[in-house]
Amino acid sequence: MRRELYLLALYRLLEAALLALAVFGPLRDVFGGEARDMALAAAVAATYLLASAVMLGLSQRTSLPLVAQVVFGLTVDIAVATLATHALPHAGPGIAMMLLFNVGAAALLLPLNLGLAGAALASAALVVQYAVVLTGGNTFRDRPLAEVLMFSVSYLALATLTNFLGRDMRESRDLADRRGAEAANLAEVNELIIRRMRVGVLMVDGNGRIRMANEAARILLGEAGPDPEGPPRTLPQISPALAMRVAEWRRNGQSDDTPLTIGEDGNEVLPRFTRLLATDDTTLIFLDDTALVSRRAESLTLAAMGRFSASLAHEIRNPLAAISYATQLLEESRDIGDSDRRLLQIVHQQCMRTNAIVESVLGLARRERAQPEHVDLVGQVRSFIDDYRQTCPEDNASLRQAGQRPEVPAMVDPRHLQQVLTSLANNAVRHGHQPGEPARITINVDMLDGRPVIEISDRGPGIPDAVTAQLFRPFFTTSEQGTGLGLYIAHELCRANDARLEYVPMPGGGACFRISLRGGSAMLG
Repeated sequence: MRRELYLLALYRLLEAALLALAVFGPLRDVFGGEARDMALAAAVAATYLLASAVMLGLSQRTSLPLVAQVVFGLTVDIAVATLATHALPHAGPGIAMMLLFNVGAAALLLPLNLGLAGAALASAALVVQYAVVLTGGNTFRDRPLAEVLMFSVSYLALATLTNFLGRDMRESRDLADRRGAEAANLAEVNELIIRRMRVGVLMVDGNGRIRMANEAARILLGEAGPDPEGPPRTLPQISPALAMRVAEWRRNGQSDDTPLTIGEDGNEVLPRFTRLLATDDTTLIFLDDTALVSRRAESLTLAAMGRFSASLAHEIRNPLAAISYATQLLEESRDIGDSDRRLLQIVHQQCMRTNAIVESVLGLARRERAQPEHVDLVGQVRSFIDDYRQTCPEDNASLRQAGQRPEVPAMVDPRHLQQVLTSLANNAVRHGHQPGEPARITINVDMLDGRPVIEISDRGPGIPDAVTAQLFRPFFTTSEQGTGLGLYIAHELCRANDARLEYVPMPGGGACFRISLRGGSAMLG
């Protein structure tokens, strides 16, 4: 309420100036008429003018209590009005009228009890002054008693009315402040939501000027997008193709569902449009990143593939168990030669290996935790190479082990490691060779930055830089016969074992996949 207090102090200064003009001005006979006590009038006018100026300056001091300033000012107003009325009897009605505003304004700023007390004090001062004049036998008796009573009642009534008005005004102001704060908070929340949305949002007016753009939209548009700190830009400047889409939608109300390439990075988006107001051309543009849509579709496809693979794995296990059991029975026959018996052992080993792969696929579909063990990677890789050579002829690939360490301990699930190595080896056999030559695959076991690593490298044509970022994405493949799930499953199996599978470019040509594992305790014996 400091503004209201300042206005009251300003009005008080105006009253003091008028009183000084009535006492000291050349037209004092017009303003005040014959004075009862000119010395008293001059002293009151000068003192009131000085006090009003001081109170005007103090009204802006927030350190002083507001109620105390109002009470003090009203007391001064009543005292000055009483003395000035006594000194200038012909100016009494005007002074009482101006005091009426002071009483009402003070009651507006004070509690009800203090406001009524101030009005009662003003009424009492008016009655006492009239009684003093009446009993003093003075010749100035042209002020009727009815006027004194009406002013007294008016002081009380106006104080009550303005106090109620002030209370309602303060309540309304508090309510407006609360509603304003809530609206500001909601606006900040809405702005934060829009700014953090993964969908790009642009607001474009009828002239094509971009009025608002969230972070996702600026990222999709790249360096050509709007700068929140710079001058406003137009949509045709940033993306002419998107501006044409908006213009076409405004003309016929139909939007093209074809993805649009925007930004310097070539981001593909699917734009959607809506009018902000029915009577305005301001348009909201929603830019759906097709990459996010593709990832959602991949997640749904992976969930379906997980259920399908689990069902398929269950169906495979039954005939696989029958083949394994029949192989064991054949091995017990005495009519089979040593060479055939060796083939049966290979069939039995591959049945066991296939069953382990099936178990891994089931565990991946059910999101089961890995069961890591302390293993020696050198021995695991040696065993894997021996098994793989039995199924992969030398004409297709040559597989050798590298590394000078006698043992490298690690923590990993042996079944998962076997499946990851098989997937990476099969990938190298299919793609890691030069035309007309067999694949030359090297598996190196070593320590790197304190962690055990396995590197599977080949001498093939390598992997183009354009596709390295998508190697481990599901369903991504460069082969017409591939499913795009081999590297993805290998990557997920490594994650389940707290390991990391990454592609390492080779300067001399070829491709290299590195598996970084958790270290294990040193092997004993």
